[in-house]
Amino acid sequence: MTSGATPLSERQLERQRYRRRRTRTRAAIAAISTVVVLGVVIAVVISSPGWDRVHATFFDWDDAMGSFPDVARSFWLNIRLFLVVEVFVLVLGLVVAIIRVIPSPALAPIKLVAVLYTDIFRGTPTLLIVLLVGFGIPALELSGLPTSLFWLGVIALTLSYGAYIAEVIRAGILSVHPSQWASGRAIGLSYGKTLRHVILPQALRRVAPPLLNDFVSLQKDTALLSTIGLVESLRAAQVISGRDFVFTPYVVAACFFIVATIPLARLTDYLTVRSMRRDGGL
Repeated sequence: MTSGATPLSERQLERQRYRRRRTRTRAAIAAISTVVVLGVVIAVVISSPGWDRVHATFFDWDDAMGSFPDVARSFWLNIRLFLVVEVFVLVLGLVVAIIRVIPSPALAPIKLVAVLYTDIFRGTPTLLIVLLVGFGIPALELSGLPTSLFWLGVIALTLSYGAYIAEVIRAGILSVHPSQWASGRAIGLSYGKTLRHVILPQALRRVAPPLLNDFVSLQKDTALLSTIGLVESLRAAQVISGRDFVFTPYVVAACFFIVATIPLARLTDYLTVRSMRRDGGL
């Protein structure tokens, strides 16, 4: 007896053809409506009385090409900051989250510090943290403290975003059903091994989309470090703008941030949809 796929009935084939037609129709309607709306918006903008002035100030091609090399070189600093801070933020957030979920009375002082840390740094604007760290640490004049603007910026962003990431990871850990803890202990795993091998993999998988959303925000907030003197892309655009009295360099810098964050945003959408499908939401 040969094995093979069961042939589809005529009714099932018709359902598939209907779904394909419906998908194509929806895609066509979405494309047409998008083109129409964008066309109307563009027509309204370029026909406005002040469009020529706005075009010359923000969207001049020659100014864009002239500022592109400097902004591009400076944006590499934004990328380096993001990559370094991302690693430190994940480590700090994971440590703080684990400290807050461990049910050990002996850790009460450390747990209190973790709670205060997350409450204070989530409630303080990131720009203020950048200013406090960037200017406050060097003002202490203590030996051993970093003086590099790069590392001061890394410390500031890590402290700010570590609090957000810690709460996201903690929420993921708490979302795992208690039976998973009981299952790990039942097969002889210690509390630590249960957390490491059973709970954390599930928790991190669940919170991957919100973590990526925070990283998108982190990528943009590297521009805040221009306030302490780092010449990243926004600061480079500001220097050119002040020199030539144009704002097109800001638009060029914005384009770099958009291009860098779109892949993360699309990955976030993909993981969100996949998670909903796995959980039966789609």
